[in-house]
Amino acid sequence: MHILYFHQHFATPQGTSGTRSYEFARALLAAGHQVTMVRGENAFVRLNLPYDQRAGYYRGLVDGIDVISLPLSYSNRDSLQQRTLSFLRFAWRSVLISLREQYDLVFATSTPLTAGIPGIAARWLRGKPFIFEVRDLWPELPRALGMRNPFLLGGMSLLEWLTYQSAHACIGLSPGIVAGIKRRSQRGKPVAMIPNGCDLELFKPQPEQRIELPGISEVDFVAAFTGSHGIANGLDAVLDAAAILKQRGATTIKLLFIGDGNQKDALVQRAHRQQLDNCIFLPPIAKTELAALIGRLDCGLMILKNLPAFYYGTSPNKFFDYIAAGIPVLNNYPGWLANLISEHACGVAVAPDAPVAFAEGLLWLQANPAERQRMGLNARALAEKSFAREKLAREFVSFLEDQV
Repeated sequence: MHILYFHQHFATPQGTSGTRSYEFARALLAAGHQVTMVRGENAFVRLNLPYDQRAGYYRGLVDGIDVISLPLSYSNRDSLQQRTLSFLRFAWRSVLISLREQYDLVFATSTPLTAGIPGIAARWLRGKPFIFEVRDLWPELPRALGMRNPFLLGGMSLLEWLTYQSAHACIGLSPGIVAGIKRRSQRGKPVAMIPNGCDLELFKPQPEQRIELPGISEVDFVAAFTGSHGIANGLDAVLDAAAILKQRGATTIKLLFIGDGNQKDALVQRAHRQQLDNCIFLPPIAKTELAALIGRLDCGLMILKNLPAFYYGTSPNKFFDYIAAGIPVLNNYPGWLANLISEHACGVAVAPDAPVAFAEGLLWLQANPAERQRMGLNARALAEKSFAREKLAREFVSFLEDQV
């Protein structure tokens, strides 16, 4: 069958974003299906496709995937108004594509929630099967992050309900997301949990080797956060711990921040103001380069703002990259990932909003290299057993085939 796949933030391993849609599209191709992927432009993901003047977009093959790239810029540094406009423009142009292209099934993945709009159009205007993948619950997360505009929240709630009602089936990336879908959907709708997974070939344990970056010496213990630097990530918690480490004279613990976002400048300014020279900020790095770096870290940081909506309602790529690379994870919020870490002894889970516990978790990991190595082995074993991307991709393909 031919799948029309909508993902505004689609990226390949040469980009800096998650590659779930790329891997799943490749799995569909391997199973004998065709895939047309519709995406938006991104400053960190350049595909160099030929421009179709008449259609007004870039189009070409990327590793066998027919990619339509709409010239609609987006950055996680954009304001709420800029992001909203980008989401709506992408949705509108995607609706036009869904009404024009030839295909058998439409699949759309959030975020943003507006990615489901072309699927709604395909379902009701062309009678096509529509499957919707939910990566975050809206409007629960925006509300938890402080959004108070009743018109925006009401619009999100209506669009969420309409998307779930229109979809023939849904996929959720975490237990909380699946529960949220079921609360708002018709009884009996097929809903599968297929979390983010581990690329076991790209991310793997690396031989012990010095990380050659300015500000890091060969004796340093290096922990890193990789990903978006936004309000939801709550990265001030890392700076709080960094300040305590500096007070205690723990000069050989270095904290890397790899990525970008609308909070990054404020974080850099705070670190400079407080003279937190144990914090090192790097720009986004291509997945292929990031994989080599993560495998040489002493610890990966899984950080989110302390909001109950996050406890069971997220499935962050970075967590799965860390465990695939065989490094322990320090996690600072409760929920299903903290439970996984504790159950499989693959890191340290500390209480939220507890900078002393956070700092002491890092100090403990630094002081116990044998335990750190054991946790890394456990992390890789968990990745191989439960979260191998190849296994999850097979589940994904099978689920889509069952809906037609």
